[in-house]
Amino acid sequence: MERRHWVMVVALLTGGALAASYLWPPRTPSVAPAATPLGWRAQVALLAGDGIEGDSVGSGMHSRFSDPWGVAMDTGGTLYVADAGDNNRILYRWLDGVFHVLAGGREGFADGRGDAAAFNTPSGLALDRHGNLYVADTGNHAIRKVTAQGDVSTLAGDGVAGFADGIGRQARFDGPMGVAVDAQGRVYVADTWNDRIRVIEPDGRVWTLAGGGRPGWADGHGEAARFDTPTDLALAADGTLWVADLRNDALRTVTRSGRVTTRAGGPGSARVLWGPMTLALTHDGVAYVGERITGRVVQVSHTGHVVAVAGDAQRFARPAGIALAPDGSLLLGDADAYRLHHLRLPVAGMAAAESPVGPAMDNPLPRNQGRWPLAPQLGWHEVVGTLGEVRGNFSGESRHHLHGGFDVRGDVGQTVLAIAAAKVSSPAATWSLGGQAEGLSLDTVDYIHMKVGRDPRNQPLDPARFQLVHDEAGQLQRVRVRRGTRFHPGDALGSINSQAHVHLAVGPSGYERNAVRLGFANYADHVPPRIDDIALLDARGQRLRESHDGRLRVPRDAGGLQLVVEAWDQVDGNLPRRRLGLYALGYQILDADGRALPGHEQPRMNIEFNRMPPQADAAKVAYAEDSGITVHGSAVTRFRYVVSNVVRDGNLATGTLAVNDLADGDYILRISARDHSGNAPVTGRDLHLRIVSGATAVE
Repeated sequence: MERRHWVMVVALLTGGALAASYLWPPRTPSVAPAATPLGWRAQVALLAGDGIEGDSVGSGMHSRFSDPWGVAMDTGGTLYVADAGDNNRILYRWLDGVFHVLAGGREGFADGRGDAAAFNTPSGLALDRHGNLYVADTGNHAIRKVTAQGDVSTLAGDGVAGFADGIGRQARFDGPMGVAVDAQGRVYVADTWNDRIRVIEPDGRVWTLAGGGRPGWADGHGEAARFDTPTDLALAADGTLWVADLRNDALRTVTRSGRVTTRAGGPGSARVLWGPMTLALTHDGVAYVGERITGRVVQVSHTGHVVAVAGDAQRFARPAGIALAPDGSLLLGDADAYRLHHLRLPVAGMAAAESPVGPAMDNPLPRNQGRWPLAPQLGWHEVVGTLGEVRGNFSGESRHHLHGGFDVRGDVGQTVLAIAAAKVSSPAATWSLGGQAEGLSLDTVDYIHMKVGRDPRNQPLDPARFQLVHDEAGQLQRVRVRRGTRFHPGDALGSINSQAHVHLAVGPSGYERNAVRLGFANYADHVPPRIDDIALLDARGQRLRESHDGRLRVPRDAGGLQLVVEAWDQVDGNLPRRRLGLYALGYQILDADGRALPGHEQPRMNIEFNRMPPQADAAKVAYAEDSGITVHGSAVTRFRYVVSNVVRDGNLATGTLAVNDLADGDYILRISARDHSGNAPVTGRDLHLRIVSGATAVE
């Protein structure tokens, strides 16, 4: 019996597995489905993937993905996944809970059965009522059809980027990412880089339903309407088409006659959606949206009210595909985390288990083989910024955010070069045209502070890969790089802008890793960090200052104290004025003779910038007041670390140094600090204390 002939009723079991009971023959429901609950909070369960990129298939935890994007589930409970990246395949997970390859497995453009077929960056998926799967084959600029037996055929598109209506392969698309299919077999396409919505009729005829010739935002009819990078589609019960309009931060609807209306968000309103990239729609018109910028999955009610279902407390890396399960729960493909999740409806009496999200800490880094982003790539370049340093804004706030990357000094106008082979995965791989933070995302590496795809005179470096979009007045509006575009080591990416350095960020937003681990040629660090000051602050933020015999007097009843350490670092070849941040800091409490107290045998390394915390207030947890760098208005660069707080492994927590359990007497508070090369300070690391009862130690 074919897979599509089974019907599965999804049950929620401990651990989030999807289990099945079988009904045969299929039964027609006797009652209407219940209304979709509003404002619910999902229990996140891991379906598959260990957070490490790979190509293995098997049970959930023994499967690895390269770019798990589109997801779809049929009425029998079979889950389909478009696994792009280097895998370029369509997977299915049937009732046995094991993933199998349905078709593909190599990058190319070929029809055929199973592994004889080839895809190039498959993205969105949709199922028709006969169990056929439709694939937005982004890199091939085509729409493919896959039967339940794995037979792949090309429905429309000839593999060449362009725009043309016509029959089947006479039609052309430009990086299509989303598909939907109605009960009559009509296939709708989000033609992403043509900024149009296209239709493929059952007879193969392709025509344009809505959208014009360049990105924009306008409601209206047919070609008078404008979209900006539409990435996903969903059909409502009445035949209305919903569109995730990514760069407009909007949900749009399109009627059968081509009338476009903005239903939620849009650049002309208060921002309620942050990069809607994927979309699912319930039977009663409630939308679920995966946001590219925030990493959230949100619910949009009939009235346009937006509430986070999951991903706000601990964000997903890139929620790329959403599908509804028969019970109203959600299946999610988190592309940049190489994981699939089940967002379950809350179950009374069932405790929510911790589910890992985001890429694994030990996911392999890009293979840059020592290359720098500037020529000579195997030479030496000055490092001017490291992961975790405090950064301000241009409005007077010196602790606005943590520095998420690794800065390499360069000359304004110098060509920026790719450090490793990469494939563009994001549908919005460039940003901030003309701004100081203009950048390009190549798979897991972001290159920032450059004119993307342009030389210093704004001339295109490579028109085939960098598409320069101009407005009606001829002004440069956007530089686009299609999802699926390949780059090789040494390829020119742009030219350094006025910031005079290249910022490399490794890992998706909220999960950046320390790029110094890439191992740049001739990079060396033999310079130990320097500790300039150690301070204890009381609950009012006042520094304890009273000392006697060279020891700081600390009252036993002082309560929780903040431990603040001012320190900085350099690497070999830095200019003398160049101050860099440290990699790790911690502390020990010793007795007066230098012996560690119980529980302090090893330093408590509370701060370690191995991975960035995603929380917006991370800078003010890691750094005390008066921290900042000169770029953002500080008189001098000062790194004042709050070592009693925790900033490590992507986690964030406030804490204090408690002394009330210490007996009166003399102690040593010893700071442990090091840079990424393992160098540690040789002086200034000890603060001598005297714990006293009933004394005032605040000046």
